[in-house]
Amino acid sequence: MSNWTRPTSPPPPLFLNQKERNYVSQINTEILERVVGKTVIYYAIDLNSSNFHPVYGESLSKTFLPPIRVYALIHYNGEETSTTNYGSEKRSKITIYFHKRRLTEDQNIFARVGDFINYSDSYYEILSIEENRELFSQQDHRFEIEAKCVKSRKNLFDAS
Repeated sequence: MSNWTRPTSPPPPLFLNQKERNYVSQINTEILERVVGKTVIYYAIDLNSSNFHPVYGESLSKTFLPPIRVYALIHYNGEETSTTNYGSEKRSKITIYFHKRRLTEDQNIFARVGDFINYSDSYYEILSIEENRELFSQQDHRFEIEAKCVKSRKNLFDAS
């Protein structure tokens, strides 16, 4: 017979502890900032200063916080043409992939629908936000924020 005894607590997960998560985060940050190097200017809505309607939750005049430079991976989705009774309209769409930890912990930005992005001399409005990329298939550790944006109409957003 062997003298094996059951451990009081299970061993830590293999390659999935905080040290490895920090390492992956550091690598992702370096790739975004030094290799890809794409920057956007992020305009977050100031929830305290904007006057929102109590029932509908909309505001005619939004107030924005000071702009912040953010490194991100940007995918241009092309232009979409729509035709209505008033004519046709072309609107370009982009998808922006933010590094979640860098955005939320380091820069204190919480991406929301309705915020604006300045990229390539154009302003884009965030239409949807998704967080579906998991680190090592761990549901509690998502590392990417995907923002789907559409180019805003002229005079809809004034950065000055």
